[in-house]
Amino acid sequence: MTRIALAVEYDGSAFHGWQTQQPGVRTVQEEVEKGLSRVADHPVTLICAGRTDAGVHATGQVCHFDSDADRDMKAWVMGGNRFIPDDVAIRWAVPVDDDFHARFSAHRRCYRYVIYNHPRPPALFRRQVTWNHRPLDVDAMARASQHLVGTHDFTSYRSVHCQAKSPVKTLTRFQIHRRGPLIVLEVEANAFLMHMVRNMAGVLMSIGAGHRDPDWARQVLEARDRTQGGVTAPPYGLYLVEIGYPEAFPLPDHPRGPLWLADLDGGHN
Repeated sequence: MTRIALAVEYDGSAFHGWQTQQPGVRTVQEEVEKGLSRVADHPVTLICAGRTDAGVHATGQVCHFDSDADRDMKAWVMGGNRFIPDDVAIRWAVPVDDDFHARFSAHRRCYRYVIYNHPRPPALFRRQVTWNHRPLDVDAMARASQHLVGTHDFTSYRSVHCQAKSPVKTLTRFQIHRRGPLIVLEVEANAFLMHMVRNMAGVLMSIGAGHRDPDWARQVLEARDRTQGGVTAPPYGLYLVEIGYPEAFPLPDHPRGPLWLADLDGGHN
């Protein structure tokens, strides 16, 4: 048996999330497994780094599976893409050691949340960005975001339905960029809770609109009470863009994406 890691990109707007559910519910995992199973000529089961919710996208989802099929890596990529829908794409595939685990070996995850800040909604990319018509103060949002960096109890920023054993996570970086009408929140942590990024985005957009001052982000955090936070932002602007692993697992580098943000970090990521 060979263990293979691969990166998957998908437009989540027509999916009910990553994880396979009951028959008739369209999920990313089910579509990719069906495609790879045709390449392997046996059933393939994928383990992913982070399960995304309905409507959430990914440019850097990492998965692994085991197979005894004699295929080169190009066959897994090209063949897999041939048999999966066009709103999903396998970006690369590499053989990895048996001790590699897409979820448990990961030590950091990075998300981007993309806001289209303009008085009128976009006709294009309606399901790839979150539209906010109110003028947003990016400087105020950036100041507020720094209250969230560090190791904290993020109860106020997770869904009441979150089943994680502990609400304590370490957020290592929170940056906010503006490119014309686009505002991009980029947040990195060891792990995330259910709806954590969307709830932080909701708080920051309220602050950016002037409804609250930047210190409110800290007050919400310290309350440890989800009811004290803002509304949960829509899923459409959220992208899982990068999974970080120890150097013992040398996986290919690729831009965080989405592709139209590939130059956000000076031409490369």
